Order: sequence, then C-alpha cells, then structure tokens
Amino acid sequence: MEVWPPLLVVILTLCVVSLCCGLEAVAENVTVAQLLPMPSYHRGLATYNAKNFGAEGNGTNDDTKALMATWKAACGASGKVTLLIPPGTYYIGPTQFHGPCKASTITFLLQGTLKAASDLKRFGKDWIEFGWVKDLTVAGQNNAIINGQGAASWPFNMCPIRKDCKVLPTSVLFVNNQNTVVRDITSVNSKFFHIALLQNKNIKLINIQINAPENSPNTDGIHIERSTGVVISDTRISTGDDCISIGQGSNNIDIARVHCGPGHGMSVGSLGRYVGEGDVTRVHVRDMTFVGTMNGVRIKTWENSPTKSLAAHMLFENMVMKDVQNPIIIDQKYCPYYDCEHKHVSGVTLKDITFKNINGTSSMPVAVLLRCGVPCQGVVLQDVDLKYMGEGGSSSKCENAMATYVGYQHPEPCA
Repeated sequence: MEVWPPLLVVILTLCVVSLCCGLEAVAENVTVAQLLPMPSYHRGLATYNAKNFGAEGNGTNDDTKALMATWKAACGASGKVTLLIPPGTYYIGPTQFHGPCKASTITFLLQGTLKAASDLKRFGKDWIEFGWVKDLTVAGQNNAIINGQGAASWPFNMCPIRKDCKVLPTSVLFVNNQNTVVRDITSVNSKFFHIALLQNKNIKLINIQINAPENSPNTDGIHIERSTGVVISDTRISTGDDCISIGQGSNNIDIARVHCGPGHGMSVGSLGRYVGEGDVTRVHVRDMTFVGTMNGVRIKTWENSPTKSLAAHMLFENMVMKDVQNPIIIDQKYCPYYDCEHKHVSGVTLKDITFKNINGTSSMPVAVLLRCGVPCQGVVLQDVDLKYMGEGGSSSKCENAMATYVGYQHPEPCA
C-alpha cells in the first residue's frame, strides 16, 4: 500500500478545511428567496413552472400548496411574468390567487387539467379565486380543463327548493380585478356556478367552453355581478341553469356569438330580491343561438322588492331560437319556490328594452311573454318571427307591457 507524502496530506487537509469554511460563510448570506426555484426566460419574459415548486400533476396527490407557492413567486416578481401549469392533472382544494402583484402583467397559462377535491367540507363559497389583480390573463393551451367534479355534490344542493340553502362552491371566481382576459378554457361539471365575475372592471372572456348535464342544479355558466366593462364572445355553454346571468349592479355588458343549450337560457336577473341592489344598465347581447333551452332571452325580477332599482338600456338582437320553451320573456313576478308572496309589485323599473331580429321555433304556444309589474317603459319588439310547430301556432301574452312593435311580427302582438 502506497503512503501519501506528509506534505501532500497537510495541503489536502488545508484545502478541505478552507472549502467547508467557505461554504459555511456563503450559507450565512443566502436568502430564502435565493433558495426558491428560479424562473426560466424566453425573449426576456420570466416563466414560473409549477413543477419546479413541487406540483406533481398526477391527479392524486394534492397540488394546492405547490400552485399557490408558484403564484406567490410569480406575483411577487417584477415585469411581465407567466405562471405555467404544464400538461398533467392537478388535484387541488380551495386555492386563492390573490394580488396585488408586483408584476406589471401576469399570465396564468394552463396546459393541463385542474381537478377539484370532492370533499365539500374543505370548501367555502368557491374553489379557485383570482382576486385583486391588475392586467391578468388566464389562458388555456392543449385543451386546458377546469374540472369541478360536481356530480358527487349535486345531491346536496337544496337551493332549487329551499330559500335558506347552503350555497355550494363556484368553480372559478374573479373578484376585484382590473383589465382581465380569460380565453381558451374549458370548465366541466362545476359544483355550483362555473364562472362568477364579481366587482371586476374591464374583463373579457373569449372562446370559453362550459359543459355540465342538463339536470345539474344551479350550474350557471357565467354569472356577472357588480361588474362593468364585461365582454363575452365566441363561447359555447351547455349546462343545467342559465348559460349567462347578469346580476345586480352591472353596467356596460357586451355579449356576442354565444351558443347556449341545453340550459335555462340568457338571463338578466334575478333582480330585486335584496336590500341595496344596484342598477343594471347598458346591456348589448347579439348573435346568440339557443338550442332546446328553457328560455331564450329573459329578464326576471322578484316581487316585494325591499328597495327600488333600475334595469335599462338593453338591446337583444340577431337571436336564433331552436325549440326553445320561452324565446322572449319578461317576468316581474319571478319566484322559483312554491310558497311565493304576491303582496307588492316588483321594485325594479324596466326601461328602454329592445328585442330585434329574433327568429326560430318555440316548443310552447306562448312564444312572447311580457309580464311587467308596474308598466314597463320603452319595450320594443322589432322583426320577430317565432313559430310554434304544434296546433294553433304561436301566441303572445302581455301584462302592463306597453310595448311598441316595429316590422314583421309573428306571433301577433298583444291586443
């Protein structure tokens, strides 16, 4: 056995000691931020990959903390950043993506599937929440899916029959955001609403696909409330409740090229149920197709409203109805329950509402129902052609409507 020269042993010993001491000194100066995964860069844009923060994407292990850690890093970075969720199935419980963010713009890029936990005990009122963020884009690639796994929860939804029901979690809530774009995303089988917009300014939803069974309760496709500057376009919705519903306090809503069915149709409301509701104004809905839905375009308000409000300046035009139960309906006596009081007329005033170029077929004899509480003001029907294929043809029914008719009218206007 060869023995190392004594001098070489001393030199090696000194080197090892120096290396260890050096590493120890470096460790003392390392920050927590420096220990976190670093972003990758492409054309100067930083990308934070959820896999680098511990997300597994195997559909079984819980990735909630990993996704929230990724968001925290991306939100806290400077400049334009992307949070990437690569292909895979990410099982997550309630998850909050909150700002305000240091990033000037942030893109949440989903390339896989987000799958909800099925245990209702884990949830509050929503599952995924984007809140208090400016200049946010939520985008999908490679058939990105948000799966609410709602089928196991629907039997526990008592809201269709009880006023004091426990509300199940909405799949995706956007709250208090500004300048938001949501595009190329598919939402399936939400426990309650698929997408809810609450107190947002300037938000666009483009090419959204929404799917749930026709008998799934309260699975509204997109619900809008207390929001302004909302654009929804080029979207397909098949669900168990309203395809799109516009709630109180909403202003400047533009909806175009949406396919609805099955479902309950496109609704403004319900309005007038609670104290302090805001007005709904400047709604433009165009180029929609309804197939086999309960309603086409509907405005619904409650009787016995605790406070007064206004729903005004609305244009619904270029609609195609295919076998729709109630193609055009204003209902100011809306109440989905059996024990409804009829003490007072609705406190919601309807004003300046036009239905223009509405064509197709009704599955019920009454194709146009205008049931106003106090007289509606400025209701106009222009170029309406709705046929009932059964005996007797289609008809209109009105109450305090005071409507004006322009152009071709089928069914005949109310006397």
